[in-house]
Amino acid sequence: MTAVDPFPRSARYDPAWLEQCRMGPNVLWLCEALCSKLTLRPGMRVLDLGCGRAASSIFLAREYGLRVFANDLWISPTENLARIVDAGLEAEITPIRAEAHELPYAHGYFDVIVSLDAYHYFGTDDLYLKSVLRFLRPGGEIGIVCPGVARELTPDQVPAHLRDLWRADWHTFHSAQWWGLHWAKTELVDVTNAEALPDSHAIWQEFAGHTTEAERAAIQADRGEFLTFARTVATRR
Repeated sequence: MTAVDPFPRSARYDPAWLEQCRMGPNVLWLCEALCSKLTLRPGMRVLDLGCGRAASSIFLAREYGLRVFANDLWISPTENLARIVDAGLEAEITPIRAEAHELPYAHGYFDVIVSLDAYHYFGTDDLYLKSVLRFLRPGGEIGIVCPGVARELTPDQVPAHLRDLWRADWHTFHSAQWWGLHWAKTELVDVTNAEALPDSHAIWQEFAGHTTEAERAAIQADRGEFLTFARTVATRR
């Protein structure tokens, strides 16, 4: 995979800037892949849930003309504001620090909720979707991209090269089909997309150069057999 195909918008961004913002896999690639399945119009209000260092929020505002609320627990909103101001987008992006279960927004306020490389930290809870949907207008879309697996694995099916990381926290990785059913069973949304990203292996390979030795070894040993990224999109009923 090259930087301009299949993520041409992301290719316009300075790699050095992206490295300064990095907290995991290439978030601009994940964001562009998700946006290709969303119905976005300029001026929409978007909650970027678990935005990290706000690179995805900047991308959403600049590329799609969206009004973004950059919500994260770990990164200071003051730190994110500095990046937002440097991007010239302080009128379009509001940085917020809030835990995913204690969001400070009005019900029905957002047109779209997105979460990139974050939702698996809190969204595997059966009740979480109902909680976060309070902030999405009826007919609005929610979309996520999470690290995932090609198929669900029981503990005895986890391959040797993933076992140590699985015991740590990679057991939160699920298949796209799992996420689709996880949302559909609530009958609160209509799932419109639930699939592994076609370029998952290339995204993992790119990440391997920026992570721990143990994770790098696992990614290289996997060779795209199990590790994917799960993309899920749904519309609130």
